[in-house]
Amino acid sequence: MTVQGIESVVSQMQAIATQTRDIQPFNQNAMQPQATNFGDELERGVKKINELQLNTTNISNRFTQGEPGIGINDVMVSMQKSSVALNMGVQVRNKLIAAYQNIMSINI
Repeated sequence: MTVQGIESVVSQMQAIATQTRDIQPFNQNAMQPQATNFGDELERGVKKINELQLNTTNISNRFTQGEPGIGINDVMVSMQKSSVALNMGVQVRNKLIAAYQNIMSINI
C-alpha cells in the first residue's frame, strides 16, 4: 500500500472517530419509533448501490486519464466496495423472491 493510500485510510478513520464523538448516549425514553416504508428503504438501497457503481466508474476513468492524486489502490477499493454492495443487493433480491414464493405456496 502506498503512502497516499495509508494517509487516505488514516484520514477516513479520523473522520469516523470525529463522527462518533458527536453521537449522544442511548436514552430509551427519548427514542420514538419512526415509521419507515419498506419500499422506500429498498429504493434507497438500490440508489446507494447505483451511486457506488457510478463512483467506481468515475474513479476508474479519472485514473486511466492520469489524474494526479488517484492511485490504483483507490480504484481497487472502490471496485471492491461496489462489488460487495452489488452482491448484497443480489442476495436481498434472492431472499425477497424466496419469501414471495413461500407466501404464494401457503394453502388457504
